[in-house]
Amino acid sequence: MDQLLYVLAIMGCSDDAQACRQVRLESARYTSQVACQEAMEGALRRATDVDYPVVQASCQRQSQQMVSREQQHPMTGS
Repeated sequence: MDQLLYVLAIMGCSDDAQACRQVRLESARYTSQVACQEAMEGALRRATDVDYPVVQASCQRQSQQMVSREQQHPMTGS
């Protein structure tokens, strides 16, 4: 069974926050959803360059296999 990791996705949204699209993924990988959620505020503060009326963050699950196909990133959290 693959280990689940979490990534923070930065989402650009319409004024009513109903239509959103993923703008980017933060580089850190988290070993728990709680650790990922705790990092959201900082990620949103860094997303000042996102040119959308509303910017949101979302923790998304990825398997270790999915992550290993991407560029390696540091894992944080417990």
